This record gives sequence, C-alpha cells and structure tokens, in this order.
Amino acid sequence: FFVMPVLIGGFGNWLVPLMLGMPDMIFPRLNNFSFWVMPPALFLTEFPLYVERGTGTGWTLYPPLSDSVAHPGPCVDMNILSLHVAGLASMVSAINFAVTFSAIWGRNCTKKLVPMFVWSMVV
Repeated sequence: FFVMPVLIGGFGNWLVPLMLGMPDMIFPRLNNFSFWVMPPALFLTEFPLYVERGTGTGWTLYPPLSDSVAHPGPCVDMNILSLHVAGLASMVSAINFAVTFSAIWGRNCTKKLVPMFVWSMVV
C-alpha cells in the first residue's frame, strides 16, 4: 500500500502521457476513481489494528491462520475486503493505461518509438 501504488499509479499516471505526447490519460475520471479508492483500502487494512488484536494472519493470509477458528472476528474479513478494493483500483488503472497506450497507434507512431517505461506499464 505504500510502494507499489506510488510507483505504478503515481509515476505511471504522470509519466505515461508525457512520454506518449498526450495531455492526459484517456479516461481521467477513471484515473481519479482509482486514486480515491486506495485510501479506503488502506483504511480497511489498518482499522483492524484498533478494533481487536489485529489481523493475526501474517503477511500471507494462509487458511490455518485466517480461518474463523484460529482468528474469530471481523479483522480478517476487513483485510480481505481491503485487498479486493485495492485490486479494483489496480484493475481500473490498468485498463486506463492499456487504452491510453492503444490510442497512440492512430497518430503515426511505431512500436520502436515507444519508451521502455511505457511498455513496462502496459505489460
């Protein structure tokens, strides 16, 4: 929640349009949506620390520790919901990158002229 959203979402949304010679991403409202969905996901990740004893499943969420027998209560459910919300934001951002990348082919651009950073963001 700290490194990858900033690297992919932040630098990607800033540098991909600049490198492609576009003023902004193709869908700026989807861009805004993916940005504003991440804070609730972060909140749902950190909130169980204050509700009960925390999630208590380690960083892998393996079933023996995340089962209702080993860790009862809403903490694991909130953590799984936060992963779904962050995944939604990531998928929306990936769709926006892919559509923005595909929009440059009508402007006499060849694949050889596209910077490697843009290729890495699309892949």
